[in-house]
Amino acid sequence: MTVDELPANETGICIVRSHGMAPQKIKEIADKGFEVVDLTCLDVKKVQQKAVQLAQEDFLVLILGKPEHPEVVAIKANAQMYSENVYVVPDLDTLKTLTDKIKEHKRVGVVIQTTQKLEFLQEVINYLVPISSELKVFNTICKSTSMRQQEARKLAQHSDLMIVVGSKKSANTTHLAEILSGITKTIHIETCADLEEYKNLIENSNNIGVAAGASTPDNIIQSVIEKLEKI
Repeated sequence: MTVDELPANETGICIVRSHGMAPQKIKEIADKGFEVVDLTCLDVKKVQQKAVQLAQEDFLVLILGKPEHPEVVAIKANAQMYSENVYVVPDLDTLKTLTDKIKEHKRVGVVIQTTQKLEFLQEVINYLVPISSELKVFNTICKSTSMRQQEARKLAQHSDLMIVVGSKKSANTTHLAEILSGITKTIHIETCADLEEYKNLIENSNNIGVAAGASTPDNIIQSVIEKLEKI
């Protein structure tokens, strides 16, 4: 069962999901008497540790990612235990609003949400180099995410239609769809039932590639492939 608020008079096991959680929240859970099982992804823990390191070394910390994403919320909460100079940067426009703070602080550290795009990290670095005196960057994009994006790019170059399968709430899946849409015609679906909406497009495509997000179950991917074969 997923809960947003802890019951007042219950005990049991509380699992921290792979995105991680603010340290203060984990302490609150333990203090209420729950047994905490921390299943934070090791790659996410690495980002948290790097953000804390930068904060402890008095860098202005920039976290590249979506502000409302639970992974980013947890990274920020960890870093803010050691510094007030912690900012989430979802795009270049937001970064530009921090220019004066960056120039004033001089020392700038960067980490990135594990499912973000490498291109975004490169854009940020290009902007920061001329305005920061000391720049420390940790490429904390998950290796499996990077590999998935690279392989999907190769497939898209030989396809006239790419189908990305996975939740539209999943960061790595939506980023994958964004990347591929710049290469070839791309649609993002969640289940094989969504294919009906694109039946004419599928029938008129000669080479169709299928890619999926990290959290997409194998059985859903297989059902999409079987549906495509029938169409």
